[in-house]
Amino acid sequence: MISYVIAGLGNPGSTYACTRHNIGFSVADALVLFLKCSWKHESKFKAEIAKTNHDGKEIILTKPQTYMNCSGEALQPLCSYYKIPAEKLIVIYDDIAFGPGQVKISVNGSAGGHNGIRSILEHLGDGFIRYRIGIGSKPHPEMDLKDYVLGKWNDEEQRIFQDKMPFLVSGLLSIIDNGSAYAMNRINQRTKTHDNEKL
Repeated sequence: MISYVIAGLGNPGSTYACTRHNIGFSVADALVLFLKCSWKHESKFKAEIAKTNHDGKEIILTKPQTYMNCSGEALQPLCSYYKIPAEKLIVIYDDIAFGPGQVKISVNGSAGGHNGIRSILEHLGDGFIRYRIGIGSKPHPEMDLKDYVLGKWNDEEQRIFQDKMPFLVSGLLSIIDNGSAYAMNRINQRTKTHDNEKL
């Protein structure tokens, strides 16, 4: 029985690698590396899939290959096939409301202008666990938001996320090990000075 499906959102292809909008892919890749499993393309789900076992819990990790704006088209058949309820789906994605590397876990709410979340809401409904990772706000008000989120990380942002990646992975493991309510309480109230504390 599958305990959780963990979906990292992003856009496939080398053009979008290392862009802010692909932080979901990057964290999913780091979690796969930590759990010592590997990706396999599953055409019937329009996604990259990795299956593993963590402390007796079966987990499926996925990176939808439908492009960000159609993420729900991949997750709906996957969750239906494995009979995964919304509360057992964890979605990792970028959020411009927080500084780079900051995390907020939430359940329910609007798409908040995020097209990947809008697609998931349209195809699956609400109630899934949102693992929102800050990418910072655009540097100039006149800058097009699309240009910002599809832009590559600068050197400082790369350094921040390299340092933060163990923390981002540990937050996901905290949800798997202890449930979303526990993880929310531990992570949402944390300050930068506590980022290296074991969850």
